[in-house]
This record gives sequence, C-alpha cells and structure tokens, in this order.
Amino acid sequence: MNSPHLIKIEHDLRVLSLEELEWLLECIAKQVQERKQISNKFTDVKYINEQLFAMASYLDIQKEITSINNDFCVTEMDGLENL
Repeated sequence: MNSPHLIKIEHDLRVLSLEELEWLLECIAKQVQERKQISNKFTDVKYINEQLFAMASYLDIQKEITSINNDFCVTEMDGLENL
C-alpha cells in the first residue's frame, strides 16, 4: 500500500517536530473514528430504516414523492409490471 502519495507524506513527516507529529496523529485518529462511525451507520440496517422513516415523515418529501408518482403514472400503465 505504498503509493507515491503515501511515500511523499512519509518523507514530509520526517521534518515535523514531535509536537506537530502528535497533533497530526490526534487529527488522524479523530478522522478515522469519524469515518468508522459513518461507515457503521450506513451498514446498520436499523439505523437506515429509522432515517428513511424520519425522512418519509417530512411533508416536503411526501409532496415530492406524490409529484414523482404522478409523473410516472402513465408509464406504469404500460403493462410491463408482470415481466
């Protein structure tokens, strides 16, 4: 996993002070944790269903869904639903 980009970063790290390295390490750790939490949320079916339910409760979303359904009403009568 030593891409040219990572090799350059590793080289650049050598010129940082200990304090700068510690600060950077904390930032990286924080970003990793945030990405893990986001990743876990999107693989958690219960969480996704809760979010979809909450989103479907919004009046503006309901109006948009109705509008989309109306736009495709004629298309749904083409008889292809049994395929």
